[in-house]
Amino acid sequence: MAGMVMVTINPTFREVELEYCLRQSEAVACFAYPEFRTSPMLEIATTVSERLDQPITVVSFADWAEFIAEGDSECELPEVDPLGPAQIQYTSGTTGAPKGALIPHRGIVNDGHQAAIRAGAQDGAVWLAVLPMFHVGGCGYAGMGTLAMVGTLVPLLSFDAGVALRIIEEERVTIMNPVPTMVVAMMQHPAFATSDLSSLTSISSGGAPVPEEMVRRIEESLGVDFTIVFGQTEASGVITMTTTDDTADAKATTCGLPLPGIEVKIVDSYTGATCKRGETGELLTRGYHTMLGYHNDPEGTARALEPDGWMHTQDLCSMDDRGYIKVDGRIKDMIIRGGENIYPREIEDRLFKHEDIVDVSVVGIPDDYYGEIAAAFVKLVPGSTTTATDLDEFLRRDLTGYKVPGKWYRVDTLPQTLSGKIQKFAIKDKWREGEYTELR
Repeated sequence: MAGMVMVTINPTFREVELEYCLRQSEAVACFAYPEFRTSPMLEIATTVSERLDQPITVVSFADWAEFIAEGDSECELPEVDPLGPAQIQYTSGTTGAPKGALIPHRGIVNDGHQAAIRAGAQDGAVWLAVLPMFHVGGCGYAGMGTLAMVGTLVPLLSFDAGVALRIIEEERVTIMNPVPTMVVAMMQHPAFATSDLSSLTSISSGGAPVPEEMVRRIEESLGVDFTIVFGQTEASGVITMTTTDDTADAKATTCGLPLPGIEVKIVDSYTGATCKRGETGELLTRGYHTMLGYHNDPEGTARALEPDGWMHTQDLCSMDDRGYIKVDGRIKDMIIRGGENIYPREIEDRLFKHEDIVDVSVVGIPDDYYGEIAAAFVKLVPGSTTTATDLDEFLRRDLTGYKVPGKWYRVDTLPQTLSGKIQKFAIKDKWREGEYTELR
């Protein structure tokens, strides 16, 4: 409302990470708590501010009352341009260094509003925000969605399944937007069976595949409307989304339809020609939700935004006859094995159906003969005796041979962002360093 540009920053950042964000965003003020999870947050902010070229004011939330008292209560708020920047939202960093996406006012306001409506949120909604508030799913979708519904926002400092169950019961939460792993953790928690979750009517999830069996179990066990979202930071959050009335199959295999007022098209990554229904290509989107560009990155902006408003998402998708979108992966994640294109998402979706697999990520690794092959990094249920041969045979029932991973690795955890997205570049780094044990 004041026409300022907000920059959301991960409170766990150390000096180097914070300095990058403050310097890159050209911030003029930094607000911090004295500490966060034992990290000396204010001390870090003060130290970094002294190294910056631009003058910056550091304000402690412990001194908030004094800070407010210094303000001019007679100052009139400016008339804010809806097309102007509302915030710099840094990308989650699944493919490398984060970029500062400039999100317009009309984007973050309308996107959160429309997504909340499609999720089934009602006026007066009580929203449990389990995604970080520095993430677009927290400050955008949950935050602006709550405002649009004149509701109550209940943010968690960090996700804990037991705490989330208790908060839902105590605060009579009606809607939440966790990533799939959070939902699973809640349903596997000892307190799940005795918690009163009757107030909960809607769960919206995304950021990772959600198997059909999980969709059905969530809806049946919790008695909620479950919706799947697909989007990205550069699009103010949500691009497409299933509806509460869609089938479990549609929710498990697609990411639904574009939100109202949003355009999408699937194009050939090389020619730019629009793909036929069912063909895989890059998804482009256009509308109120697209970013204005990357802050201080004209080259990156030119690559992402076309002159006519279409924005490249770098996501490989296909569209069925109903207009529903299916995500096949990221362009950078696509594996080219001896001239054949392999989409990791297709393999991961199939592996998630195996009863012994808890989590999985498929990435491309170098190969002397094919140039590149698929490698699967799997987290198995405790005590599992499943072998690489077992998983190989499991995949060959439904997939052609060249799509089956040539290497299998067993992992205890997969590197993720705080928003729950798997970092494939980090998996490759760890693989190169020999940190993973081959599954035989």
